[in-house]
Order: sequence, then C-alpha cells, then structure tokens
Amino acid sequence: MRIAFGTDEETDSTGAIVTWLREQGHDVTVVSAGDVWPDAGRRVGEAVAAGEVDAGVACCWTGTGVSIAANKVAGVRAALCGDAETATGARRWNDANVVALSLRLTTPALGQEILEAFLSTPPDDDTAATITGLE
Repeated sequence: MRIAFGTDEETDSTGAIVTWLREQGHDVTVVSAGDVWPDAGRRVGEAVAAGEVDAGVACCWTGTGVSIAANKVAGVRAALCGDAETATGARRWNDANVVALSLRLTTPALGQEILEAFLSTPPDDDTAATITGLE
C-alpha cells in the first residue's frame, strides 16, 4: 500500500512508525517532517485526495490539529485514533483514509497496533454508498 506520512515533530515514535510501515512492505512517502501541524495534516490530505497514495498517517502533539487540517481537504476522511478498536471502526464504518495519531499518547508499539488495525480493515459495503452521498 502507498502511504503518505506527515508529522509536525520527529520523535522516536514517528521514526519507529515509518520504519515499521516500510518493514510491512508499504511504500511510505514522508510528505511533512517538522512542519507546523496545519501543513503536516494538509500535505497528508492532499496526497490522499490526489490519489498519489492509498492512505495517510498524520501526527501532532494531540492528533486533533492534523486531523482537522487533513479533513479540510475535499475527499479526505481523517480519524483521530488512540487505539486499535477505534481505528477498526474508523475504517469499517467511516471509510477513513487518513489516521491521525497523538504524539503525546502514541508509543511505537501502540502506533503499530493502531496502524495494523487501520490498514487491514476494509470498509463495510454500506459505508461506501453512504460516504459517496456525503462528498
């Protein structure tokens, strides 16, 4: 899978997440590293909306800012996820295409759990029809 990754701060967690994604065979493009959070979220969203990647991962201190910024890009459905079950639901019921992570709360191990759930869960068939009507 092609994944855009953006963060406003490079940390041990962000480095570990990018490394893990690549180890899983994903093609990761870092679109933002060390930019202010609005730019990090927007750049991830733009890569997803343009079809340059299949999904996005955006990080900032709370995860809320990058989620808001990414969601301002038409066609993006970013979800702030703090655990694997939330990530599963975001994909299944909301067809989220960007996952936002909190640098304050997300350890490398938790980030892997969240991303594994997010990337391996397909949306429900009914979700795609519902989401299409909203865009």
